[in-house]
Amino acid sequence: MAKKKTSARPKKAVVRKKKVATKKVAVKKAKTVAKSKPKAVAKKKGAAKSKAVAKKRVVTRSAAPEVIGAGQTPRVITRGGAAAVQTKSGFPFNAEQIPNGVKEAAFLHSYRKSAWNQFEKLPLPSTNDEAWRRTDIRQLKRGSLQIVDGLAKAARDKLPSIPARLLKPLVGKGHGGQIVFGPGKTSVQLSKAIAKQGVVFTDFATAAAKHPELLKKVLGKVVKPDEGKFAAMAGALAGRGVLLYVPKGVQVDEPLHSLLWGPGAGLAYFSHVLVWVEDGASVTYVHESASPTIGEQSMHAGIVELHVGSRANLRFVELQSWGEHMWNFTHERARVKKDGNLDWIFGALGSHLTKNFSEINLEGEGSVGRMSGFYFTDGNQHLDHDTQQNHLAPHTSSDLLFKGALEEQSRSVWQGMIYVAPGAQRTDGYQANRNLVLSKQARADSIPGLEIQADDVRCTHGATVGKIDPDEYFYLLSRGIPPVEARRLIVKGFFDPIMERIPFEGVRQRFQQAIVQKMK
Repeated sequence: MAKKKTSARPKKAVVRKKKVATKKVAVKKAKTVAKSKPKAVAKKKGAAKSKAVAKKRVVTRSAAPEVIGAGQTPRVITRGGAAAVQTKSGFPFNAEQIPNGVKEAAFLHSYRKSAWNQFEKLPLPSTNDEAWRRTDIRQLKRGSLQIVDGLAKAARDKLPSIPARLLKPLVGKGHGGQIVFGPGKTSVQLSKAIAKQGVVFTDFATAAAKHPELLKKVLGKVVKPDEGKFAAMAGALAGRGVLLYVPKGVQVDEPLHSLLWGPGAGLAYFSHVLVWVEDGASVTYVHESASPTIGEQSMHAGIVELHVGSRANLRFVELQSWGEHMWNFTHERARVKKDGNLDWIFGALGSHLTKNFSEINLEGEGSVGRMSGFYFTDGNQHLDHDTQQNHLAPHTSSDLLFKGALEEQSRSVWQGMIYVAPGAQRTDGYQANRNLVLSKQARADSIPGLEIQADDVRCTHGATVGKIDPDEYFYLLSRGIPPVEARRLIVKGFFDPIMERIPFEGVRQRFQQAIVQKMK
């Protein structure tokens, strides 16, 4: 197992009147399976600030916290730092490339036009922005990108087809429904039994024509296009979109699956995933983005909006297996209502560079959100995950664990924040990021954070960066295990706690395959 070097230790904070006392809790040497998680308790109105050994988290807060109301999307934490200077973005896109839609859904074109206006106004992110300080996108060849829909049909038809393995079920024995987005066409399938329950699982074009009122109800309610340059770009140009709507009280037993296949060089892909689970409903949904690796840059920008109603249950598996030429940018948020439950699983296996914003807003009393992340980088890959767990109501619970391994010259960045709003008493929040660095050139940055404005909570964070324990490695070699297999066994043991959190055998097998491929 890996010997860990702690970059940010869990902290136990007890806040009393006009006095803050902190007590450090030692991080024990990790075992193959994590048995328990440390906790920190805060007992007074005020902010509990996280400290790291080599990193310092900067948080800028508005003067008055937002009050959540119908149709509002709270942005509780704002990353600090100097604002980027407005310059010409360098992207060759124009307003004429906005998908037209249909007359039954004029609101959709209006939404896209408004997003385009935001795209033109918003600055391109730079390392002057706190959220982007560790991710530099200046090497993205923006001027050479072409929207895939602008290619001639003959050129699209020549692009590599979808491998059969990506169409196989990862969850369960079969799909209740499947949507596949290729460069030239979209296919949609949904079982008759699920459709009879009133479930809508279709692409944006079909939703705009057949379910315009439903699409209007949910579009842009969780993620706003003005949240960033790439969010606005995706909002304006995403012709490829998924609408999943589960009516009140409906239990969908068979998992649903969608795949965005993005082959080709110098191409730009855009996607928009909308999931709306009404009160008391339940569904499992797997979404994957994938492409083969080629030599020339391509780009993807996407939005994911998740709504989990009262007493509803959503299990959402999100896999990113882009080719290692792809620059990937996503803005994702989940909103969970009273007694709702969200189990959100991330798998990041590909791309050259990824910048992902993912956030859970626990808006209803008793709501629960869990985030489990797996990533493995090699070559010169750069993965940056920015996570937030916002506790906006009493008696809410969040649990985040991200684990990653790094080979060769790759780099990972994880920065996380637990926020507890005023009045969100009896909150239980946990976040941890564990990294295993497998080469001298690889680098992992891990920056956890807490901000607490309630006085009866339990919140904990922790981060570790370590290397393979030479004693463990020598022990395996002494038992006749070949060097490559010995390293692989240690890495598999490191990831075991994440595997235990994933209830889907197919997803676990995909992650195990990634370990084998990365460690050849």
